[in-house]
Amino acid sequence: MIERDPYDAVAYPGHAYPDTHPDRMAVMGLLYGLEPATVEHCRVLEIGSGDGANLIPMAYAIPGGEFVGFDLAELPVARGQRRIRELGLVNIRLFQADLMDVRGLGQFDYVIANGLYAWVPESARDRLLAICREHLAPNGLAFVSYNTLPGGHVRNMVREMMFAQGAGIEDPGQKVAEALGFLRLMVEARAEGDPFRAVLEHELKRMEQRDLRVVFHDELASAGRPVSFTEFADHARKNGLQYVSESVLPPPNDPCFQRRIVDKAEELAAGDRIVEEQIYDFARMRMYRETLLCHADRAVSGEMCVEAFTRMRLASQATASDGEGDVLRVFTLPGGIRMESRHRNTVLLMETLIEAWPRSVPFAELMETLGASGVEAGGEFFKLLLQLVVARMVELHVWQAPVGGGMGERPRASAIARQEAVAQEHATTLLHAALLLNDPLVREFVLLLDGTRDRAELLAALREKRPDLSEANLAEGLEPTLRMLHRTGVLLGDG
Repeated sequence: MIERDPYDAVAYPGHAYPDTHPDRMAVMGLLYGLEPATVEHCRVLEIGSGDGANLIPMAYAIPGGEFVGFDLAELPVARGQRRIRELGLVNIRLFQADLMDVRGLGQFDYVIANGLYAWVPESARDRLLAICREHLAPNGLAFVSYNTLPGGHVRNMVREMMFAQGAGIEDPGQKVAEALGFLRLMVEARAEGDPFRAVLEHELKRMEQRDLRVVFHDELASAGRPVSFTEFADHARKNGLQYVSESVLPPPNDPCFQRRIVDKAEELAAGDRIVEEQIYDFARMRMYRETLLCHADRAVSGEMCVEAFTRMRLASQATASDGEGDVLRVFTLPGGIRMESRHRNTVLLMETLIEAWPRSVPFAELMETLGASGVEAGGEFFKLLLQLVVARMVELHVWQAPVGGGMGERPRASAIARQEAVAQEHATTLLHAALLLNDPLVREFVLLLDGTRDRAELLAALREKRPDLSEANLAEGLEPTLRMLHRTGVLLGDG
């Protein structure tokens, strides 16, 4: 009897992973001295692409690129192929294959292996990195995510508890329920305030907030082993690859910005960047990494090249409000993070980017705007930009997503968002992020945004679909909903 692939038996909920986008990889490559391919005409390979939920939106938003994905499971690939046909995309191909057998696909500027390395046997890990080397263009970048140590010890301990309890249970739903129930029992066995209880509670809460299908595949998979960063870097080196950076810069509270930790890491590492990163992982109790690799013969800078900002585009999704006292403006990100500014140049920079959002602004164009205030590109300005980027107030890009500069007379949502809104409660934006659409009326509204209706026609169509709602209520929510869809990157530009 042939064993059914677990991803055919239980569908893994696919969605877009922003950190895997070639735009984000190209930014990090430039910051570390590489010359990555332009995003507009890139070739992208995704290993373990599932139903294409990550790759298909990329292909839609980057029509000049070429996208290839493969997966061992048959049913997810078939679902992705149906989506591609419905969208009429000609620059993407999904097919079923075992990574152990894949050969001769050509060269790619960006290779993605997300959620695979830590969940497959050792032989498959070797083959995974070999595929990256064989199919990576000379200046290419590979994204590989994996569970790592020392934080992975905690996750492994919890996983072993759950795995033992779920052993022998065939039904996936029952298997997850029994495993989580056993973990709850282990939590309750510890006294309130017990440190071990706090650890277990944290992991239990994390899993209870996730889709149970994800818990089934991630925590109850038959294969899975976290590795230290040094072990992963050594494995990459043996496969002709080298470490570039992580997919994103560290957050403001990261240990790599703490002077005492930095001094000790530099002392112990003695110039070895890999050892230094491992020391930071000890301080982070890191559980997970998203690492970028390139060919071993490329010259990677050991330090960030902030001068690369001049080759990028900048953006900010913050909103601005008046400050009090000597605070000129307060900037707030969607998640609630706030920054107060007392400096006019910082305020001008931020407000220029805020006005342009969701579009980004080329560095040269930004400097033209700031030039009237006497701002010049240089050490102090680059230092300010880096602080804003690390604080997440400013985003770096090398590619302009096809988002609208405004809402337009006849607003048009992307075909990706409209397709996804039919069957699920989230949609992938043109910025490659997931937008929650848990309000049925908003989903119905998105479906109407095909570029054929003006405001009056949209309102009439909504009235027809929802006669239970008053025209006044529908009219009142029309513009705010359009603004939300515009700011989140769902609406297309005129081009």
